[in-house]
Amino acid sequence: MIDSKQVLIDLERLTDGEKEEMMKLGILNESNQLNDNHRPSPHEKRPLLEKFAVHAPQVINEAYNYQKPSSFSRALRFDFAGYKVLLISGTASVNDQGKTEHIGDFKAQLWRTYLNITNLLKAEDMTWHDVVRTTNYLRDIERDYADFNKIRTTFFNWLELDPLPASTGIQARLCWETLLVEIEAIAISKY
Repeated sequence: MIDSKQVLIDLERLTDGEKEEMMKLGILNESNQLNDNHRPSPHEKRPLLEKFAVHAPQVINEAYNYQKPSSFSRALRFDFAGYKVLLISGTASVNDQGKTEHIGDFKAQLWRTYLNITNLLKAEDMTWHDVVRTTNYLRDIERDYADFNKIRTTFFNWLELDPLPASTGIQARLCWETLLVEIEAIAISKY
């Protein structure tokens, strides 16, 4: 049974379209109540891939602990064939209290973001040398890309990364107005 505190939407104020789609998913019954009896079960014919949430509470809090909870893991690890794969969610300049660090200072926010990702990697005994891909979201790519590239190049050169991770830079509106940069990363290492 789902706890009413876990329902963040107002079931009394759903649009007709929301009701229709939620009923198709089996979430709502004909009486617009949550349907606890229709939840899909995990795969019955094959085992689920075991996934492990990764945490670095000394530098960054969990998204579900925000003042307005957000539903994602900071990072997930899964293992197969002697390798572990770490998928790091979009990570920004957020501290262990869930607050933005260095409001208005793009360069400091980027360094804090690298610190947060470094600690998520470290939590799984990994380093930036295991990172194979990053996706970099900048609020204002025209204004900040030159500084972003200088800092990234300096950081990666200091780490002596060779080869460099594959990378994409995207201008995007980030989830909080105070955030100027956010980075996702994928890391893979042998056990």
